[in-house]
Amino acid sequence: MTRTGLRTGLRRRHMTMLAIGGAVGAGLFVGSGSVIRTAGPAAVVSYAAAGALVLLVLRALGEMVVARPVAGSLAEYARMALGPFAGFTVGWLYWYMYVVLVGAEATAGAAILGQWIDLPAWTLSAALLIVMTAVNLISVRSFGEFEFWFASIKVAAIVVFLILGVLYVLGLWPNGHGGLDNLTAHGGFVPHGVSGMLSAIVVVIFAFGGTEIVTLAAAESAEPGKAVARATSNVLWRVGLFYVASILLVVTILPWDDAKVLTSPFVSALDRMGVPAAGTIMQVVILTAVLSVLNSAIYVSSRMLYVLTGDGDAPAGLVRVNRRGVPARAVLLGTVAAWCAVVASHVSPDRVFTFLVNSVGVLLAFLYLAIMVSQLRLRSRLDREDPEALTFRMWAHPYLSWLVIAALAVVLISAAVMPALRPQLLASTVSLLVVAAAYPLRARFGRVPPVREVRVLEHGTP
Repeated sequence: MTRTGLRTGLRRRHMTMLAIGGAVGAGLFVGSGSVIRTAGPAAVVSYAAAGALVLLVLRALGEMVVARPVAGSLAEYARMALGPFAGFTVGWLYWYMYVVLVGAEATAGAAILGQWIDLPAWTLSAALLIVMTAVNLISVRSFGEFEFWFASIKVAAIVVFLILGVLYVLGLWPNGHGGLDNLTAHGGFVPHGVSGMLSAIVVVIFAFGGTEIVTLAAAESAEPGKAVARATSNVLWRVGLFYVASILLVVTILPWDDAKVLTSPFVSALDRMGVPAAGTIMQVVILTAVLSVLNSAIYVSSRMLYVLTGDGDAPAGLVRVNRRGVPARAVLLGTVAAWCAVVASHVSPDRVFTFLVNSVGVLLAFLYLAIMVSQLRLRSRLDREDPEALTFRMWAHPYLSWLVIAALAVVLISAAVMPALRPQLLASTVSLLVVAAAYPLRARFGRVPPVREVRVLEHGTP
């Protein structure tokens, strides 16, 4: 058990698949259709550019985790670098984002199950929440095992798709025409110009949410520093293989302006290849992806709430762990809050639920900015006080760090001028302001946290 009270139940294979699974959600299998429609075949470039930006953010986060591994890394680094207000705001925004995500994924999973099981959607949503909450309550090892197998299914599905797609493009598939004509035959590789490709990058960045989960899970692994360094170092090939290569095959197999691409690009590509039962197979894979995100979101929200409690930013009772080292009360509170989102999806889908989903739409950009600013501040401090701790460094510091900050600022400005993203930016800004406005209450009525040294897992105190 770590000095935070959490058990070190996650093994190397759990951490590896958690990192891989965090980068692959239902957004790849379904949401990529809208990206392809926006950018055309150049969606490949959009995914590559967005992936490179997220990779740099993870590298910066990885530098801090390896030098100062702590539970609840995002909030803790903001606290170390920018003060209690930043730690409070980042922590609660991150918790809120994943609680809403739990509700949204439970609703999405119920919609898929509803095609096979004749039960009300709210019943199916409740069943999924109960099952995944139970998995998280059993132990961190249980969470890790489920995520390992969920991620394995997603990875296997993508690998099979890549193999079949390459065979088809090379003309080695039965009755397959092959060739690369679809990349240029329908208005060119960049049919909507550079603006379309840049617009797609703004959308795609948010599809990579979840890749940072491994840094939070590091607190419950036997070797947090090594686990994070290994996971963040491997992000590049994961992004290249799973996102860029699979999207390249989709736009090569299908004309980008085919109506079927917008609804379900992977199913449509498999149908074009003549794979039997392609729709059913992909529905199972998408359900697995949804359950994977649901499982991870419950885990992440509970651990962030646990960290907030330890810092005195949440009720003291939530910091208690059960005999298996699980912060059960934090898990249950997150599930109850997520259930409110599920209820909203059935009672007021067009107003309340839509606002909730929009309110977390671009929070990831705010959080990425906090990571980069924290890295700049902490790196300066570490260079002066403990340079030996910097065994895993941000590339081309500080130039790349400032470049990422500038790129994220461009993303937020672009979201403000894009009609499709403007409601998300406004709602997310409201979320940010509400959390920030709550801090004076914390400062007035909160408690002094316990001794800070217990927050650190390795390398001494910050």
